[in-house]
Amino acid sequence: MRWVGNDAEESSARARREPGSEDSAPKDSADPRSWCAVAATRLGRDQPEAALEAARQAVDREPHGEWGHRLASLALERLGRDSEAVDSAQEAVRLAPGSWAARLRLAGALRHLPGRWREAWAEAQTAVRYAPEEPGPHALSGDLALARGDHRRAAAAYRAVLRRDQDHVGARVNLGLTFLGWEAPGVHHDPAWDVDPAETGRARRALEVWSWQVRGLLAIAMTAVAVAALGFDLHLQAQIGGALVLGGVLAVTLRQAGKIRIWSHVPAMLGRDLWLSVAVSVAFFVIAAYVVGLATLPERDTIGWAWSGALGLVLFNPVAVGLLWLLVEAWRGRPVKALTEFALASSSRVARRNMDVALWIIAGRAWWGLLVLSVLPVPRIALAALAVPAAMVLVGRRANLRGVVRRDRWLVGALGFLVASAISLAVAGVVQEMARAWQGAWLALLAVAVAFCARAARARWRGTPGPWRAALTRVELPTGDISPSSDLTDEVRHAVTFSRSVVLSYTGPDGPRSIAVSAVTSVSRSGELRVIAGEEAWEAVDRDPRVAIFVGDPRFWAEVTGVAIADNDVLRITPRDVMVREYPGRQARVRS
Repeated sequence: MRWVGNDAEESSARARREPGSEDSAPKDSADPRSWCAVAATRLGRDQPEAALEAARQAVDREPHGEWGHRLASLALERLGRDSEAVDSAQEAVRLAPGSWAARLRLAGALRHLPGRWREAWAEAQTAVRYAPEEPGPHALSGDLALARGDHRRAAAAYRAVLRRDQDHVGARVNLGLTFLGWEAPGVHHDPAWDVDPAETGRARRALEVWSWQVRGLLAIAMTAVAVAALGFDLHLQAQIGGALVLGGVLAVTLRQAGKIRIWSHVPAMLGRDLWLSVAVSVAFFVIAAYVVGLATLPERDTIGWAWSGALGLVLFNPVAVGLLWLLVEAWRGRPVKALTEFALASSSRVARRNMDVALWIIAGRAWWGLLVLSVLPVPRIALAALAVPAAMVLVGRRANLRGVVRRDRWLVGALGFLVASAISLAVAGVVQEMARAWQGAWLALLAVAVAFCARAARARWRGTPGPWRAALTRVELPTGDISPSSDLTDEVRHAVTFSRSVVLSYTGPDGPRSIAVSAVTSVSRSGELRVIAGEEAWEAVDRDPRVAIFVGDPRFWAEVTGVAIADNDVLRITPRDVMVREYPGRQARVRS
């Protein structure tokens, strides 16, 4: 008999030491756990096809092994075969319902299927409950919450990851995104909906096209009506022609409405997607303004405020929406806190990219603040502009500006012009008669705008990320644990089944409790223990499913820790760690 501290770790380490376990069949080709170790190694090398073949070899040799099914699921997911990945993960959970790794794998596979978000979330929370000390389940919970736009819950999950692993780069980067209010692509679609994302995507596109077509058509028509009425004195004809254009608006509306098959989800889509809501709302306002403009169409020398306002809304609404976009982009979220997290993870390329975007957002806030100070009627208030250079110093301490100089010189130039504008405004606030100071401040602000536009144009031309929120990206965290499942030796199985010295330890309401087990009815081929215990143990398992089984044998004692699930009058315990030890002094007695 071989004495080990942890059967699962020993089996995995033995398989990894075999010379053929990395690239070919293991030395012991009949050992399913050796094949699992090969599959895990290949997954670590990003060889999913080879890993899938090794995992299938393991499953063929031991269909009741949870580890093989879990590795097969992860390989299938990386190959894009999501439905098959879910099937393999469900089989792993069926074989080991108390395995946090199997639950995590199932959650990771489910999240890729439309309409399965709630199931994925439930499995992720189960994994958290089974292994709260592991960072993986918390990380996946954060990803699922972030995908749905629940930034508060996502931030709490990522903080839980960092409390367990301070060097977890992915969790730190994604935590920074929660501070910025990051929205995943396709924010209009709630992953918890049971509708195909392609359907909501088509509906969103139809609403966007409708908005642009209606606004463009009415802008052209309003221009023609104004020219006809005021330029050629064709007042009545202009009104009639303008009214006929509304028929074109109706035709556009009916055409685009016919492309939308999920009208019941449209209100929720508008609530989730700010800019889709703005586009649709502006289109309705433009229609109303156009009707008002036709009704109040003036004669040549009697232009009223109602018609002027309607004309401005119909013609210049894109400018207003653009300004609104700039304001929202600059003032949403907490970019300084996000920048701190990105800087702590600056070893990651994604973190550095997000850091540059956060700096552009901070620059945008400073630009708007300086612009407001420059137009206020109280010149002395311009002294507040000195807060901008002070803020830049604080920001510079949080970010590696040397790296920024190498990556984005337009950003460095914009920050420099902001400082110059702030100093000019402060001088103008002290010496109010110095007109050139005001002019210098405005020119510096103009230079910042030019730098932003140049950086944006460069990004569009090269197809690279630009200086806007859409360039933010998250780190795709791994959704599968490849560590081995616990492996009970024949000696431990025999001892657990036939020993009369079996003790169950669990967490009671007042702390740890231990009770003698009435009986261990069976040990399944996958290693699951079926235990008969009292009602107090059942209630404790509902609160905290983590338990331990202590078993005594004439030759050794063993501790099996795992997760207990109440099922049909027995506790089903899925082992997680197994420790086997001889009794103290036994070897000395044998030698004597």
